[in-house]
Amino acid sequence: MNRWIIRDLIDIAGEYPVQATAVTLQTKQKGATVAGNPMSTTPIAIVLFLFQWVNVPLPNTPRLPNGKPNLTAPVPKTREGKPDLTGIWRAVDGKYLQNIAADGVQVPFQPWAEALYKERQANFSKDRPSGRCLPHGVPDSFLVTATPFKIVQTPFVTVVLLENQGHFRQIFTDGRGFPKDTPPTWMGYSIGKWEGDTFVVDSIGFNDQTYIDDGGHPHTEAYHSTERFHRPDFGHMDYEITIDDPKAYTRPWKVTMPFELFPDNELMESVCENEKDFERLVGK
Repeated sequence: MNRWIIRDLIDIAGEYPVQATAVTLQTKQKGATVAGNPMSTTPIAIVLFLFQWVNVPLPNTPRLPNGKPNLTAPVPKTREGKPDLTGIWRAVDGKYLQNIAADGVQVPFQPWAEALYKERQANFSKDRPSGRCLPHGVPDSFLVTATPFKIVQTPFVTVVLLENQGHFRQIFTDGRGFPKDTPPTWMGYSIGKWEGDTFVVDSIGFNDQTYIDDGGHPHTEAYHSTERFHRPDFGHMDYEITIDDPKAYTRPWKVTMPFELFPDNELMESVCENEKDFERLVGK
């Protein structure tokens, strides 16, 4: 079985704990295993459906003698000489989805924000917006390893296409600043610039409805994110985000994580219905 599919089954189980429980029960009855782990035939079929475009060789991809993508090849460049971030990417480790501070970052909560985070932890984040087909937000939308995202870089705007629920982000690089009036939105308003070979994205204008991660780190409409994208070679991206929200945290705090290229693949359509029965399925 394709290594991506096995990993994505694990990721999906982490994203949807109710379905994961059902899978475990079915597995115990059927006695099936994959790599020593319980596995039901039903979820395998689902994952195969979700990733039906795997192994689609793409042009302009450097390759090894065996035909596989060369992920350590030099980073591609634009006509302007900047690193070209274009490609389909995904988070390397699903742990950040449940806790963006999983590497031991000390989160400087305001008291009310810490209390809310603990409440969300206690009820398994049952009220998270993504559970009701609402957007994941920033950076939560990058953290779902089961659904990649595509960066399309142009001289005046960089677009991020999110496979999860089909959302998108626009990062303007035409020299504009932030508008005087920025209505709150799910993905915020983003402007980008280059600092050497690192793409720096500042975003404001968020509503307060999204979670920073599925674990429930909160933010308010004062949230200002600064993201730094650095592509050292063809197949790897270093991602850093500084979270600055003085209403929710006592000081800005920073998280770093790796992304990896998802080569020879295309994005899939992702449709989420309104989840009317969600409250009956999870949480306390």
